[in-house]
Formats: sequence, C-alpha cells, structure tokens
Amino acid sequence: MLRKFTPLIILAAALFMAVFVYPQGWDRGADIVNSKLKIQNSKFKIPHFFKIPAFHLGLDLLGGTHLVYQADLSGAGDQSADDAMAGVRDVIERRVNLFGVAEPLVQIEGKNRLVVELAGISDVNQAIQMIGQTPFLEFKEERAQEESQKILDAQQKGEQQFEDPYFQSTGLTGKHLKRSQLAFDPNTSQPEISLELNDEGAKLFAEITKRNIGKRVAIYVDGMVISAPVVQGEIEGGRAVISGGFTIKEARDLANNLNAGALPVPITLISQQTVGPSLGQESLQKSLQAGLYGLLLVAIFMIIFYRLPGAVSVLALLIYTVIVLAIYKLIPVTLTLAGIAGFILSLGMAVDANVLIFARFREELKAGRSLPHSFSEGFHRAWYSIRDSHVTTILGALILYIFSTSVVKGFALTLGIGVLMSLFSSIVVTRSFLKLFIGPRLENKKWLF
Repeated sequence: MLRKFTPLIILAAALFMAVFVYPQGWDRGADIVNSKLKIQNSKFKIPHFFKIPAFHLGLDLLGGTHLVYQADLSGAGDQSADDAMAGVRDVIERRVNLFGVAEPLVQIEGKNRLVVELAGISDVNQAIQMIGQTPFLEFKEERAQEESQKILDAQQKGEQQFEDPYFQSTGLTGKHLKRSQLAFDPNTSQPEISLELNDEGAKLFAEITKRNIGKRVAIYVDGMVISAPVVQGEIEGGRAVISGGFTIKEARDLANNLNAGALPVPITLISQQTVGPSLGQESLQKSLQAGLYGLLLVAIFMIIFYRLPGAVSVLALLIYTVIVLAIYKLIPVTLTLAGIAGFILSLGMAVDANVLIFARFREELKAGRSLPHSFSEGFHRAWYSIRDSHVTTILGALILYIFSTSVVKGFALTLGIGVLMSLFSSIVVTRSFLKLFIGPRLENKKWLF
C-alpha cells in the first residue's frame, strides 16, 4: 500500500527540502498571499518558515582572514614537536569555535607554524586578540639560592638572559588542566580561579608540593607570575587556586580561557592577510552559471534521446539537487569552490546512473519484451554497474577525506554525499516515478520510451 504513495511522499519531502534550502521564497509568497487576502489575524496568517542558518561558505567565497602563527617549541619539555603542535592546533580550534566561526581551517604548516583561516569574520582584530590571548599556564618551583645567584651573575655578564633566576619549570602545564572556574576567597571574598587537574597533573602537583614544603611554587600565565604562594604541606587531589588581585571579570575571563584550553607552548602571530570576498563571489557566480547551463543541456539531451524516461530523470535530478543541498545545509557543510566542484561531479554521476538504466531498458524493448518486463530488467541489469561505479567513487572520496588537507576534504565530503544521494536518486526516485507510466495503457506507445 505504501509503495503506491511513494512518489507522492518523495515529492512532498522534496518540496519541504526546497523550502528548507531557500526559505526566502516561502516567506515572500506567504507575505504576498496574506497581503492579497488582507489577513490581519495572526492565527489565520500563513506563517514564515522557521528560522534556519544560511549555507556555510568558505574563505574563498565569503572572505575573511588568513593568519599564520609561529610556536616557540623550546619549552615543550618531554613532548615531541609534533605532539606540541597538535596540542596547539586543537586548542586554537576550540578557541575559534567559541568565537563563533563556522568550520574554521586550523592546520599545521611545517614544523612550528599554524595556519588559521576565519571565514566571514567581521571583527578581525577581536578574533586575533582572542586567539592570541589563549593563556599559557605553567607551574614553577623555587630555585635554590645558590643556583639563583649563579644565574644572576651569568646574566650580569650577558649570559643566560632568558633564564628565570628564581623559578624553574616543574613540567606541570596547562595540558594537565581538567577545568577551571571563578571562585571567591572565603576570608577576603576576593575573586580567584579554582583549578582542577587531571590524574597525571594531580600526581605531579602532589610531588611538587611535597618536595617544596616551606618554599614558594609560582603559577605563571603567559610567562608572568600571577601568584607564588608558600607551600604549607603536600596537596593531594589535584586542586589549586590562582589569586592575584583580579576583578570578577578578569577572573571569569581567565577561567573561561583556561577551560577553552591553555596552550602547551606559546605562539606568536607572524602574518595576517585579509581576503576579500569579491573574487570568490565572481568565481561562485561563474561556477553556478556553468552548473546551471550544464544541467539545462543535460536535461534537453535526456528528454530528446530518452523521451519519457528522460523527462522523469530530469525531475529525479531536480529532487536529487534539492536533497543534496538540504543535507549540505543541515550538517552543515562548508561550501568552497572545491566543494562545489565535488557537487557538480556527483551531479554528473547521478545522470550517468540514469543513462545506464535507460540504455538497458531500451535494449529490452528493442528485443520485443513488454514494458513491465523491460522496466524490471533494465533496473536489474544496470544495478551492478551502478553499484560498482558508485562504491569505487565513495571509497576514493573516503580516502581523500581521511588523508588530505581541509580544502581537498571539502571536495571529498561534497562528492561523497552527492554520490550516495545519486545512488538513492537513480534507484529509488527515478524508479518510483517511472513506474507510474509502466502499464497496459502505454504498451502500444513504446515510442515514448
């Protein structure tokens, strides 16, 4: 029973997705109808479509900022350069996401550089400031007096200029931080930051406080001493407090920044480039025009060469386009020129699947078989070729997505989604609509096929 209504269900779903992709059309239509009918009561007005975000466009289409950071790996400690840079990348990505940038590009370049692309950022300086302010948290223990004096003497001679004469690294850094939050000193009511360390950090902190009883342990944020309390006893449980005359806003901001991720190593902005959207818009316009002209030519070819099945395939192709665009918007997929190329390529595969089916269908008709038999055999015989070609393309897209950079990833993602949907379009949508015309009433009108 449900099969009889499959074309209607597909058509209704496609119309809903079309409005989802382009809600402005529905809203304008609703306004025109409400105005013409002079409907004043809000209960009887045709409502606007629910609010949904627009398509996510990449830097090459929307414009934005291209930033290059350089990391100082000298303080990486036991971490390898690769691990330290991976940590920086993850932290910066979280920071950018908190700023509200959709699908940012954050990737490692070379040994110690990080490339950050922020598409559609209106306040570039604020974004740069937020990324740059990501704090580098570090715990240091007090040096012996003799060691401190030795470093001070060396610095007077022009040596060891960048060595801290009073404190030395303990290996406990922001990478061991589990969470931080705003707190208040129970005695003075002054705002402070409460820190909770992970298991490894708690163990390190217990060892540090145990060997430094009666000495100071300094907490550094971005290379500056925030507080240096004297250790009264071993502290277990992995909890610490940063105090230092903060205002409530300063303490809250520092806690939030630490939660977003303290950098494992410090970074410096070495290059900033603002990319205008004009070139991207021109490229997008030309790409869309090329896609539209190509779709129109394909539609004309399919209708002339395959007649009624060709017309059905054009309808299926339009439904396919709406479904794919709706998925891109729903996930959401960041559309770049490479991603649009992947979509257009998948469009070609959707047409190719229909060509295979109709060619088999036509061969059966030429052999003198009936319409129902030719229809069934056409889909059955073409299925194996369609399956193999689509599976190999999906595997290729999957490999590209896993092992490539983000620009190629965008191409692979749109191609993979498009190919999956083209399989659905050719086997389910085309078949459901074409089945409406397969029956005794057209048995003598095989020229339509």
